[in-house]
Amino acid sequence: MRKVTKIAVIPGDGIGVEVISEGVKVLNHIEKLDPDVNFHFEYFPWGCEFYNKTGKMMDENAMDVLKSFDAIYLGAVGFPGVPDHISLWDLLLRIRKGFNQYINVRPIKLLEGVKETLAYVPNDEIDMTVIRENVEGEYFGAGEWLFKGTDKETVLQTGVFTREGTERVIRYAFELAKEQNKTLTSISKGNALNYSMVFWDSVFEEVSKEYPEVRTQSYLIDAAVMYFVTDPKRFEIVVTSNLFGDIVTDLGAGIAGGMGLAAGANINPEKEFPSMFEPIHGSAPDIAGQGTANPLAAVWAASQMLEHLGYEEWALKILSAVESVVQKPELLTPDMGGSGVTGDIGNLIIEYL
Repeated sequence: MRKVTKIAVIPGDGIGVEVISEGVKVLNHIEKLDPDVNFHFEYFPWGCEFYNKTGKMMDENAMDVLKSFDAIYLGAVGFPGVPDHISLWDLLLRIRKGFNQYINVRPIKLLEGVKETLAYVPNDEIDMTVIRENVEGEYFGAGEWLFKGTDKETVLQTGVFTREGTERVIRYAFELAKEQNKTLTSISKGNALNYSMVFWDSVFEEVSKEYPEVRTQSYLIDAAVMYFVTDPKRFEIVVTSNLFGDIVTDLGAGIAGGMGLAAGANINPEKEFPSMFEPIHGSAPDIAGQGTANPLAAVWAASQMLEHLGYEEWALKILSAVESVVQKPELLTPDMGGSGVTGDIGNLIIEYL
């Protein structure tokens, strides 16, 4: 009897619903092609529109419900009128932290056929993977708001870097670099952040001694973002903190074809809890319902999900299909210079599969 892989689908808001639909379409097609694949999708209406109706981003028992799934497939959250810190902390970060998804994996690859953002950089020079610490650091959520509403108003935002949290993400990156025979770059800001980033740098140095075969380099965040633009080929595997990872991966998306190709995986490596996979482009309410949203990032995230679940061959086939589709620019959505519609992109992926 085929093993059933249970996937919780949270389409979310805006274009999230549209792009996730195409990803599910592709996964359903794989199920038809492969007798060993059996997906069970269950949908949950959580997000900002749910918040406007109920005052909550998710049901009270949401984490208990999600715990029984093998993976979570998220569209996007965000809607006019709902503060960004509500949508982030009450759904996305709640899941990341609650399920200890402490590794964030974001591929940054300029696919053949995608219009180059950096005119002087050929496609094969933008191909890296950013490993971002995902549950603590600058986004730990600790701090104080003192003397609110007075002329002495003071805000403290505390970054939290534990030995366990810092070492495990750095070690994960070293293992990946070793496995793929690639260089590893650490990005920090040790010259100015004299506690958190000096600690980060020292842990990176300690762990590096256990991996003499891995070539390493370290950059300050300001230099790193410059080199992302002027010389991206120097980066292969990158490891960095929660905040810096958030910044450099959006920059990476910009130099690799735009947010429509930006996928992300929130991983619990031990598989004690489900991991979550998402396009990272946001809900784009201004174009929702127009049929012009680009679903390729959602499809790429589905590829990441399959890899995590053990379907490595299908993960590679999906990515290969995405690469084939982007070489037909006239059929792509308007953000990539074409006149195609959202629903047709999933069909194109299926044709290549």
